[in-house]
Parts: sequence; C-alpha cells; structure tokens
Amino acid sequence: MGNSALLVMDVQRDVVAIADDGSGYLPRLRRAIDGARAAGITVIYVKMALRRVDSEVSSRNKVITNAVRAGLFSEDAPGTEIHHDVAPQQDDVVITKRRGSAFSGSDLDLVLRARDIDSLVLTGIATSAVVLSTLWHAIDLDFGLTVLADACLDTDAEVHAMLTERLFPQWADVLTVEDWLKATTAR
Repeated sequence: MGNSALLVMDVQRDVVAIADDGSGYLPRLRRAIDGARAAGITVIYVKMALRRVDSEVSSRNKVITNAVRAGLFSEDAPGTEIHHDVAPQQDDVVITKRRGSAFSGSDLDLVLRARDIDSLVLTGIATSAVVLSTLWHAIDLDFGLTVLADACLDTDAEVHAMLTERLFPQWADVLTVEDWLKATTAR
C-alpha cells in the first residue's frame, strides 16, 4: 500500500445536504477516517471553495457555473464548511481546491510529495465528480489508488455503481470501508 493518505473530498455541509441518501454514509466515512488515524495514515480533507465566484468561474465551465448559480462553494459561506460529523482534527490537512479534481487549483500534489505519499485512498461526494476527476489525475501522476466504494456517494446510484463496479477497478483497488480497515490493520 506504500505511504498512504486518505482523501476525504467535498464532504461539505451543502453537498451532504444535496447528496445524502440516508444510507449511513457519514458514519461509514467517519469509521474510515478513524481507522486511518488509528493506523497512522495521513487524513487529508479536500474542499471546493471559490474566493469570489464571479471572478473564478468561466461560463464555459458548465458544472462550476451551475454549482455557483445554486449558491454552492462561496469561500465564506457556512455550507462550504466540512460537515461537522466528519470534521478535521488538529493534525489533519485541509486542502482547498478551485475545480473538480482535488489537484486542480490546490497544493495537494505539493503536500503529498512533501510527505512522500505514493498511494491514495479516495472517498467523497460525488463519485461522478471529485472522485472520478481525482482518480484520473492521480493515475497520470502515478499514485497507487484505492477507492472506498461505500465511502463515496453520488446523487445517481446507477452512475455510482457503474463507476465503482466497472470503471474504477481497471485502475484502482475498489474496497468497502470494512474490507479496507481489515487490510489496514492486518499490515
């Protein structure tokens, strides 16, 4: 597994309010976070935030434009904060990104390289957005990858299933939180 980091991506108050399906997502994610900390795995939170939405969003970027029109991701808005059920602790790293991938407009790569991290464990909302974008970016940067399927969430269950069952396994280990925790504690 190498030197790993658990990425907790876009689990922000407004995003959770839109996507949470009542399936116990936040407690599962909390279990993964607690397990990572117990195993000495770096926990990195990634959140989307825009300084001034009118100055950072091109009308050519439909996804970000629509999110901003919906009132999401203003840097100083309470809904942009990481959800309190999975809030960072003092030793966790918090990265702010400006686009879909956790690497886009952030210093994530710098943080990972400085800590000699070569493997990423991906979690977050949405599977078809930040998780997919970050996975592609991380592949090109030669990171080892694990996706915790049940610690990812999407507003479209069929898309989530297709990505975690058919696409992601081509490039990453796809595990449940429980299976990952068992593998992590067995090392």
